[in-house]
Amino acid sequence: MAIVALSALALIFPGAAAQASTTAKAAPVSASVKSCGSVNLKGVSTVRNTGNPFNSTKLVCFDGVLIRYGNSAITYTNPPTSYAAAGKLLFDQTCASCHGADANGVSPSGGATIGPNLQGVGAATVDFWVTTGRMPATDVAAVEAERKPPRLTDKQALEVAAYINALDPSVPAVPTPNLKGASLSDGASLFALNCAACHTITGAGDALANSTNAPSLQNRQVTPQQVAEAMRIGPANMPRFSGNLSDSQVRDVVAYVTEKIQHPSNPGGAGLGGVGPVAEGFVALLIGVGGLALICFWIGERS
Repeated sequence: MAIVALSALALIFPGAAAQASTTAKAAPVSASVKSCGSVNLKGVSTVRNTGNPFNSTKLVCFDGVLIRYGNSAITYTNPPTSYAAAGKLLFDQTCASCHGADANGVSPSGGATIGPNLQGVGAATVDFWVTTGRMPATDVAAVEAERKPPRLTDKQALEVAAYINALDPSVPAVPTPNLKGASLSDGASLFALNCAACHTITGAGDALANSTNAPSLQNRQVTPQQVAEAMRIGPANMPRFSGNLSDSQVRDVVAYVTEKIQHPSNPGGAGLGGVGPVAEGFVALLIGVGGLALICFWIGERS
């Protein structure tokens, strides 16, 4: 096992822009270091410590395989290559009918499958969709895949991810946020700036256009890993935060969501479902004005 120095990086295919951030510089489509092999970098930024393995503080590769990378805030880890064989069996049973036998979105007849090409999406993308129960889909005609109890275990999700990633080694790998040292105040500010417009300031979720929605983050089944995955891969209508948020900032948002949004303290009294000032105002009017009306009626009756 070797830790590859960043100075050894050799860029071999200049090219496509990352899809996530319009302000961040785009990474090359692919990069290669001898001990890491070729890695598809589509969608990640060249900004240091924002999810690009070759611009991270730590990088571990062995025998042409990217093992893990990251920093003190987030460690990204690829599932073991030994998982790929079991992952292929699971993929053939649960995924191939929609995504093609080779996960490339091509049917046996040569046409497009109902599901997209999965090659080059990275292990984190597969892990997110499977562990949140959105895939395998129960209704392939649905406008949006909703969160539901997962059909596969966490290990099986990693096995499928290992198989798909073996077809085209890509990033992001599966992130593990280190929440020790995270700043909840910074996380609250970043959440308000980047997330609240869709998920609401309380994280309750909200309806979006075309019968889609931003899911609730108050659900305690949403794990720190899934929040970090969603921010780095941009599932469905969600933008991909790559380059515009560092790993440290992503960790701060993850900590705020999993600590403050999922476990609110409500120092001002009853939380009222955490849906914000509309509900609070309604209760204030109902109880306050209604109570005053009853008191006035009682005083009038006595007089």
